[in-house]
Amino acid sequence: MGLARTRAAAILSRADAGGCSLAGVVLAGAVMFPDLTRDDVFYLETGRLWLRWPRASDAGAIAAFASLPDVARMTAGIPHPYPPGEAERFILKSRIGNAEGSALALVITQKGGGGPAFGLVSATLSAAREVEIGYILSPAQWGKGYATEAVKALIGVVFGLTNASRILANSREVNQASRRVLENCGFAYIDTGLDPLPARGGLHPCERFQLDRKAWASSQWSRQMPSMMHQIHGESDLAALVVAASTQDPGI
Repeated sequence: MGLARTRAAAILSRADAGGCSLAGVVLAGAVMFPDLTRDDVFYLETGRLWLRWPRASDAGAIAAFASLPDVARMTAGIPHPYPPGEAERFILKSRIGNAEGSALALVITQKGGGGPAFGLVSATLSAAREVEIGYILSPAQWGKGYATEAVKALIGVVFGLTNASRILANSREVNQASRRVLENCGFAYIDTGLDPLPARGGLHPCERFQLDRKAWASSQWSRQMPSMMHQIHGESDLAALVVAASTQDPGI
């Protein structure tokens, strides 16, 4: 499984590079996520995974998989060879975006094992009531369903805690594993077009997908919101958050 890319700017690459889905073009002054996710002790729990804020101590693990050619070639913006200090820059930028509420970038770890991070998911605001998501996974963890599990948890947070009407995602046409992840999460194919992948040198065929709120709400797994550890203390708290998210003006 590689990276589902979008038209957004790369945060696993140089700060001003474009294309990779693990970042978005954040609208100036826009706040998408509530206070719940803007605290660095926030994390999500799924059946097998914990998704949490990236930390300085994750730099080595992130560099280990982001620097692999099989990972980089599926992205728009991850350079190969991977420059020294790139993971640290990604972590800093992610934490700033998380704290501002303009994005949500989380590392993927296995529950209960204390092992290193082996993947990333992110959601960023791309346009009025539209969010772009991305994900990346270490090749050692491909084929185990982890990407689908993590992306579903992220989708639940986007639709549960913001009033986004649609989630977008792109993947390279040659990345069929990434396409399967999106389809397993309910995304519908839109079209295929040539998109710029700066780190890969020029334009490349990319498939574009969308998931709207109505389609997500009608899916069975939409009623299985991931556990949001530390701030939520029961179903009544979660219900109140979802109601608030559906009525708030998020500044988009």
